Amino acid sequence: MTDAPRVAVIGLDCGTPQLLRDLKDETPNLHALMERGMHGELESITPPITVPAWACAMTGKTPGQLGIYGFRNRKDTSYDGLAIAHSGSVKEPAVWDLLGARGLRSLLIGVPPSFPPPKTFPGWRVGCFLTPPSAERFAYPQELEVEIAEELGPGNDYIFDIPDFRKAGYDVVLDQVFRMTERRFRVGRRLAREKPWDFFMLCEIAPDRLHHVFWQHYDPTHPLHEPGNPYETAFHDYYRFLDEQVGSLLEALPEDAVVIVMSDHGARPMMGGICFNDWLIREGYLTLASTPDRVIPIKDAEIDWSRTVAWGDGGYYGRLFLNVKGREPQGVVEPSRYEEVRDELVAKLEAMPGPDGEPLGTRVFKPQDVYPDVRGVAPDLIVYFGDLAWRSVGSVGNPSIYTYENDTGPDGANHDRAGIFAMTGAPGQPTGEVSGLRLVDVGPSILRLYGLEVPEGAVGRSFL
Repeated sequence: MTDAPRVAVIGLDCGTPQLLRDLKDETPNLHALMERGMHGELESITPPITVPAWACAMTGKTPGQLGIYGFRNRKDTSYDGLAIAHSGSVKEPAVWDLLGARGLRSLLIGVPPSFPPPKTFPGWRVGCFLTPPSAERFAYPQELEVEIAEELGPGNDYIFDIPDFRKAGYDVVLDQVFRMTERRFRVGRRLAREKPWDFFMLCEIAPDRLHHVFWQHYDPTHPLHEPGNPYETAFHDYYRFLDEQVGSLLEALPEDAVVIVMSDHGARPMMGGICFNDWLIREGYLTLASTPDRVIPIKDAEIDWSRTVAWGDGGYYGRLFLNVKGREPQGVVEPSRYEEVRDELVAKLEAMPGPDGEPLGTRVFKPQDVYPDVRGVAPDLIVYFGDLAWRSVGSVGNPSIYTYENDTGPDGANHDRAGIFAMTGAPGQPTGEVSGLRLVDVGPSILRLYGLEVPEGAVGRSFL
């Protein structure tokens, strides 16, 4: 074990293969790393969502096995809404747990989900974007917070995320993605140099925020793109800066470290939104006790559960829940008809036309078909509207099934399946561009470098 190489992972949330290709001139450090080792597109999970994607990467298991299907999840089969995922939501062993059991120490910065901070940890851990600005604690051990404050200096608070980033305003968001990245990487450089770590991992959420807020300003194929807009160079400017930060962090790492740069998912232009619950109302699956006189969140709607078969949730993908008799408090779908109703909804959703009357290309998945185990309270159907070209809008009272306004604030990008991956320095690793890489294979591949086997039940396999 003492001869095992040290591994350092630099996670760029929402890192997108096409952007790296388009912005090659802005990212010489990233491309030099790719050229020194192996690289390729990294197939994300179903669904490609930040939480649980990073957890799946580092456990080698699927969302179904983790029982985490997104940032928010049903905590039970009641109608009480969704609960936010947290550090205690991941019950399966991750890379750092298995290393820690063998006396090896990990240094994690911003790896989701990591709030609240753990009561014990085999090394050092700094909270992720789920950490609220008001949090009394955000790191383990707590003394680490003092070191971070010393490094950043007075008045330069550590930035976990941009509050309400969709509505904060373009200038605020653009300023914050730079500040957040600079401070995260500055802390990363100091801790990487000073802590005796065996495994290092830093995740930066800023690319995700940049993509969601500014994609329409960058991409001429986006329906809201305006040539010559004042933010047309925002991607170029940020990626140039990000690449510099990555380069400086690489200089702080040991020369013999195995280095991985990766993302949890990619991004693509968002064409619009499908008002999921309004569609379910129109099709007769969801019944309201009273019709709202304005657009309201589904949680505020008066739903007649005695006449409701299904309801949906908004987000980058659609989650459909059936109102099953004996499972939900006022369920109406007989368990004997469960599959029949699901199949009927799959057929209707996949046949849904777009606003131009042409097929939208929606894809629908049953959790049992994509996961070896389905734990927690999973959606009954996972819906990719327009195969992720359109997001799911969960509010009700919209004037149309189709909208170009987002119910949670302006958003120009949706998540996509393909992320980025590059690795250099691993003994016997492939070189050049490699196909067939999967997010769930990353953790098992890291374990292989330390001479460890993947945990029982993991679907991920080492590609080394």
